[in-house]
Amino acid sequence: MIKHIVMWKLKEQAEGADRATNAVRMKEMLLACAGIVPGILKLEVGLAEAGLEATYDVVLYSEFDSREALDAYQSHPQHQALKPFFSAVRDARQCMDYTI
Repeated sequence: MIKHIVMWKLKEQAEGADRATNAVRMKEMLLACAGIVPGILKLEVGLAEAGLEATYDVVLYSEFDSREALDAYQSHPQHQALKPFFSAVRDARQCMDYTI
């Protein structure tokens, strides 16, 4: 199994919207990818909550049954379509994949 975790820090303003609005939009876009390829075992998206310590604004936690499933997810056209918006609204991005 492969775990795939990505975190994004967002710009205060981008694409005509504020950080909170863009975070919600990112969450909706990511959740729409939950079943796009076989082998996705879990896909969760969390948003930073007011009052809780957070250095990033959006986090994706996902599990795949194989490296091939993760590769298929990453190259899928629906996932690729997210990249222009995500690149436009983010200040920083961190990613980690690991096998368990």
